[in-house]
Amino acid sequence: MTHYEKVETFLKNHGMHPERVPLTELTEAIAQEMERGLAGERCSLDMIPTYLSSGTVQPGRTAAVIDAGGTNFRASRVPFTPDGATLERVERAPMPGVAAPATWDEFIDFTARKLIEVMEDAEGVGFCFSYRAEITPERDGRVILMSKGVNLTGYENHLLCADLKAALRRLGAPDIPAVLVNDTAAVALSGASLLRTGGYDSLIGLVVGTGQNSCCEIDTARIPKLGTAPGGTMLVNLESGCFDGCPAGDFDRELDAATNNPGDHLFEKMTSGAYLGELCRLTLRAAAREGLFSDEGAEKLLAMSELASSTADMYALGETAGFSKADGNYVQSICHAVFERAARCVCANISAILLFTDTGSDAARPACVCADGSVVRYSKAFSSSLRRYLDSFTRAILGRHCVLHSTEEATTLGAAAAALLNG
Repeated sequence: MTHYEKVETFLKNHGMHPERVPLTELTEAIAQEMERGLAGERCSLDMIPTYLSSGTVQPGRTAAVIDAGGTNFRASRVPFTPDGATLERVERAPMPGVAAPATWDEFIDFTARKLIEVMEDAEGVGFCFSYRAEITPERDGRVILMSKGVNLTGYENHLLCADLKAALRRLGAPDIPAVLVNDTAAVALSGASLLRTGGYDSLIGLVVGTGQNSCCEIDTARIPKLGTAPGGTMLVNLESGCFDGCPAGDFDRELDAATNNPGDHLFEKMTSGAYLGELCRLTLRAAAREGLFSDEGAEKLLAMSELASSTADMYALGETAGFSKADGNYVQSICHAVFERAARCVCANISAILLFTDTGSDAARPACVCADGSVVRYSKAFSSSLRRYLDSFTRAILGRHCVLHSTEEATTLGAAAAALLNG
């Protein structure tokens, strides 16, 4: 067998070949699951209403933003100019509850004091909160669970924006509207200025980093679980990392079984930076056991206890120093297949949204996919494959057009837009 035939046979035997992800069928399956999620049926896509809408923010307006995500906390002043949104007077700090346990009241007081430092001329507050919260129709959120190493006590059932505004009043700050926004919705709204200047017909939010998620704007008449539709459109958070309808291979199942949440977030485990390196490692180890590599190459791979996604990305591009030429070629081919399969999955995710929302049909006014996260921004193997599939499948076969847009500080800029468009 040739090198190519050996890799193809190995990947197919283990269900890991990229073409085992059927683009047309997977796109249709995701769109059908979106429908079920919006109806409130039991399915793998939560389709969470955010009660936020997109639009264009007029120049001359200013928002203040709180970004509480992971172990970092940031408060920013964000003015909108004719050229778009900019960050000013950024206040950074460790998230309360990281270095030492903190109470909910201490967190809210800390947040209010940091916010006051950046509130000059602000017309609204955008609160980007990257922990689990139940979103309310008032665009507030009730905390469900703190995670990511943050030790806060007494947060149960507290409304974020309501508590923050009460703390601001106690400190004598002006009373301005505040809205809660999920990080993926914030990424979508980071493109709000582009709706006015870029000629796009819609915004889609896409995160492919440590995790995977997407969101889009949907007519409220298509969201039966809302009950009486409020009219207009609304951003809906798919929680697409939880989708469970993608064909899994042997090493997907091996990886999933070793996680602390087996059977959950299956789509995320096939596409995100938290898992792509480990998927490559497991696949390479199996290939070593099955004789694709030299004895020296196999020994090195079998001794590998971890593989960072960034290193796997370099392998996929042919940067395989430390391996012989023949072994390096196998390493490259196998890692590239893992990243290419991830790109096919995400292409189907985007394509399903375009079809479901009937957007991107005019090449002159494509959808703008606002993308953030380490994989979509920095993985060359993933990004080049995703763009190729968006052209060869989404555009050429489905007749849908979109443009990937990525910007620094996307969640902060999007949260600012959310505050001014929905306050």
